[in-house]
This record gives sequence, structure tokens and C-alpha cells, in this order.
Amino acid sequence: MQLLDYLASHALAFILLAGLLGLVIGSFLNVVIHRLPKMMENQWLQQSREMLHPDEEQPAQPTYNLILPHSHCPHCNTEIKAWQNLPLLSYLLLRGRCGHCKGSISPRYPLVELMTALLSMVIAWQYGFGWPAAGMLVLTWGLISLSMIDADTQLLPDVLVLPLLWLGLIANSFAIYTSLHEALWGAVAGYLSLWSVYWLFKLVTGKEGMGYGDFKLLAMLGAWGGWQILPLTILLSSLVGAILGIIILKTRGQDNTTPLPFGPYLAIAGWIALIWGETITGTYLKFAGF
Repeated sequence: MQLLDYLASHALAFILLAGLLGLVIGSFLNVVIHRLPKMMENQWLQQSREMLHPDEEQPAQPTYNLILPHSHCPHCNTEIKAWQNLPLLSYLLLRGRCGHCKGSISPRYPLVELMTALLSMVIAWQYGFGWPAAGMLVLTWGLISLSMIDADTQLLPDVLVLPLLWLGLIANSFAIYTSLHEALWGAVAGYLSLWSVYWLFKLVTGKEGMGYGDFKLLAMLGAWGGWQILPLTILLSSLVGAILGIIILKTRGQDNTTPLPFGPYLAIAGWIALIWGETITGTYLKFAGF
């Protein structure tokens, strides 16, 4: 209790603790980002085998989850020791290379850890010590995982999206971020808005413009912030997505028909709208003369 009282009365201590916690969580998020899609693929393959060959005994599959096997070097397959797995610090001490074979380690791992720490500190600074900060930290970590997985695989796993959607509704049953009524209709409107765009685009062009995971992601954001954040979220995500999408395609030398994930833009826009939505909207209305 003394520690909780200290954190509640000392903002800087809470911000620094959130940053340290963010580093640790960021290290775990790297595991989730890398392994969860592979776990899903393994499950789909296993289900396919069982459906295609129901009478055959399926061979036992090696254990592969978020805990086992232990982290190892992708080059030499040497298991990474505990001191070599310290968030951010180990990467700097090892100078970005494996301690055994000296193979290069992707800089994305420390960048995810650093990003998680910085965003966690922003949440602690913005909300202060309490339940609103705790909930937003969980949401932020989930959005980081979803964004990176979608960027890699164009998948938004239900195993992450749906629990976060329910958590948002549960939090708002206590009116932590908005009322339960607004959160409920935020989830409904979030899903139906992109669902409508999807079917309109498909009827006009005969092509699929986005995936069903995007509907669920916007519904989840609506469950946290209510229907009020949806217009700003859609506007920001479309604007940022259009600009960055063109840059990415030009950089890669690809044409406009190349599919790009929309989830990261929704996640970024929704996170901004949840935290600073009222300020952004109020500033715009002020400059617009309303």
C-alpha cells in the first residue's frame, strides 16, 4: 500500500516505472508478434489434416507456444541466455549481434521495446496513477502487437482483438472512459461503418478493399472510447494510410494494386483519438470558427 500511495503522489516515479514496465512488456510483445501468427498457422494446418484425413492418426507436433521453445538465435539456433535477453540493454551490450555466432540481430526487437516503453510513459503522464492508466496501458500493448502482426502478415488475430473489445466494454461499465451506452454503440457503429464500406467497395469494384479484422479492430476502439471517437479515427487513419501507403509503395517499387495492411493506421489513429480526441476536435472547431 505504501508503494501504491507513493506512486499516486509522485507522478515522475509512476512515469519512470511505466517506462521500465514497458521495456519488459515490449520484450514479451516481440515474442507475441513473432510466434502468434506461426501458432495460428500450425493450428490451421492441424485442423486441415484432421478434416482431410479424419481416420488417420495425426503425428504429435513439437511444442510451440509463447513460452516454449526458449528464445534462440535464428542463425545458429543457440539458446539465448537470460543476461542476453535483457530488454534494450542486451542489444546494446552485444552491439546488435548474437553472443555465439555474431550473426546480426534485427533492430526491430529493441525498437519495439523502446516504443512500448515510450508509449507507456505517455500513458502514465497523461492519465496519472489509477485504473484509467492501467486500462490504457493494456490497450496500448495490445495495439502495438496487432499493428506489428498486421504489418507482417495482414492478420488481426481474434485472440487479441476480441478480449480487448470485451475489456473495453467491461471498463466502461464503470464509466472509466465513457458511458457503457456510448461504448456499446461505439462497438456497433465501429463494426458497421467499415463493414458498409467493405460491401460498397466490393459491389462497385468487385474486389475486397479490406479484411474483416479491420471491422473488429474499429469496433474494439469504439468499445473503449465510444462512438464519438470514430469519425476522427476514420479520418486520421485514412489520411495517414493514404500518405504512408503511397510512400511505401513507391519505395518498394510496387503499384497501387498491392494490398497494404490498414490495421496499423487504425490503431495509431484510434490511440490518438482516445487520448487527445477532444483536444484535436476542439482545436479544429475553434480555428474553423464554430
